[in-house]
Amino acid sequence: MSTLSFKELEESDIPLLMDIYNHFVVHTTVSFHTEPVEISEFTESVRHPNPRYQTYVITLDGVLQGYVQVMPHKKKQAYDTTGEVTIYLHPECVGKGLGSAAIQYIETVAKERGFHALISTICANNIPSIHMFTKNGYTQCAHYREVGFKWGQFLDIVTYQKII
Repeated sequence: MSTLSFKELEESDIPLLMDIYNHFVVHTTVSFHTEPVEISEFTESVRHPNPRYQTYVITLDGVLQGYVQVMPHKKKQAYDTTGEVTIYLHPECVGKGLGSAAIQYIETVAKERGFHALISTICANNIPSIHMFTKNGYTQCAHYREVGFKWGQFLDIVTYQKII
């Protein structure tokens, strides 16, 4: 039987996680970056000075599979009870239930840290992510049309929310 676990991000995890992220940058419209990110930019996106906001590494049988994070939704204080959830999995792990487990894990962490609402912003073309969040009780609360442009096409984003 496989063992799924979550651990706080360590410096040594960053290059492998960046490789996973950059796969989606280069090969999909999941990320709105159009060029692979450098280590400094990626590090800034997965580390936050406030320990309330964390990135967790997802491992299966001790092998890194991806990451899940809860970060600030906005910088203004009234938003402090809302977190933004992001999940990136190694492409070979997509569709195996790891994303749902990551959502459940991050919701538990978020509740312990006083969050009230979680949101996720997703490219509207990313049907697997939309399905995963919907399956876990998130509802669509926004649809922004043609706000991104990548590979010669305009892209929509959708925002999903769950009150936890």
